Amino acid sequence: MLATVTYAPTDGQDATALGFLVHKHPAKVQTFSAPVGDIHVFYPEATPERCTVAVMLEVDPIALVRNKRFRGDAGAFSHYVNDRPYVASSMLAVALGTVFRTAMTGRSDSYPELAASALPLRIEIPVVSARGDDDLVRRLFEPCGWSVEQTRIALDGDHPEWGDSRYSSVVLTGEVRLAEALRQLYVLLPVLDDAKHYWVGDDEIGKLERAGEGWLAGHPERDLITRRYLVHQRALLADPAEGEDRPTPLRQHRADAVLAALADVGAHRVVDMGCGPGALLARLAKDRSFTKIVGVDVSARSLDQAARMLRLAEASDAERERIELLHGSVVYRDERLRGFDAMVLMEVVEHVDPSRLGALEDAVFASAAPNAVVVTTPNADYNVLYPDLPAGAFRHDDHRFEWTRDEFRDWAEGVAARHGYTVSYRPVGEADADHGAPTQLALFRKEVAA
Repeated sequence: MLATVTYAPTDGQDATALGFLVHKHPAKVQTFSAPVGDIHVFYPEATPERCTVAVMLEVDPIALVRNKRFRGDAGAFSHYVNDRPYVASSMLAVALGTVFRTAMTGRSDSYPELAASALPLRIEIPVVSARGDDDLVRRLFEPCGWSVEQTRIALDGDHPEWGDSRYSSVVLTGEVRLAEALRQLYVLLPVLDDAKHYWVGDDEIGKLERAGEGWLAGHPERDLITRRYLVHQRALLADPAEGEDRPTPLRQHRADAVLAALADVGAHRVVDMGCGPGALLARLAKDRSFTKIVGVDVSARSLDQAARMLRLAEASDAERERIELLHGSVVYRDERLRGFDAMVLMEVVEHVDPSRLGALEDAVFASAAPNAVVVTTPNADYNVLYPDLPAGAFRHDDHRFEWTRDEFRDWAEGVAARHGYTVSYRPVGEADADHGAPTQLALFRKEVAA
């Protein structure tokens, strides 16, 4: 799978500045390992007049189908004879998000004005899967400012009478901010294919909100994009049909459980560690019993989104004093986070590499040492109840692990014993008699000396 982005300025700007915008050096061929395969980044051309960066995803088709995380089944012959290693658009989207993560935020220390400007770009995707009417590619990309050239690929070049396949070669040209162009590809490639290679959970909504910032809200095909991106899961879609009962989303159960735990410990000064775009912060902000609220995230873009959600630019001085957003990480000590009543790690710990859990423990329980810590994480025991989640797979492609209930208790009780806390556990979401609830919550309380 291949995609190229070409920058050919007409204003005298050096085209090789593209390397600074995507944070990849034009003189190097770089290879990155990812769950979807090896991702190669290189420059077919890099001159002051024209610069092209290419992303090629190399997938081992045998390893792919044997990896149950990606819906593989080594015993099913049909999984070996398919097109996924070549035109699985969601894999290409994941590859783009992996190697251009910083570029997608629009940050460039060397060329900040260029990163913020619409650039003359040409994007070429030699083979892309498009399921739908012949006009679908145009309807998705033209409203974003692109001119679209689409060439349908025949089923068999030797038998034109067989007609066209669902695959096309697509060329996009236009003047678009690079960060926005990359985020559009990240969303619209799997939307064109109407499929994803990984299991989709409710945190996919946050990914769509972040990647769609600035262009999706006004898109005339927004509903189609949302349905396809969320793989038609009705529980994830925003609005049920009138009069239709809809289960409470798990993300709402989690937030409710966290707020209940904070109320139980009487917390007024709270840190939301790994706050993302601010969903929990917005709930905290509405409750005036929380007198100090701090959101912390490693992503500057997420903090910008949180600031907009909370409308901090329009808030009073007192409200901006009450709500503070900080750039930071859960695995580093931060003196700014000491002295709080509670810290929340809601669906954060499973995104940390197991080798860094000791650093997380030190930063949260030894350094910040709040009076209470609330941790939520998926319950791996419950995963067997998700019909579309292959055995052994994780709920999200960025999860580094998922704990069973026993594993979570072992970790939590060890942490509590080492740092002078007691810990209790609560189920989150509708519980199954054998497998427990979909999410598990641990509430740590600092022991008070007698």
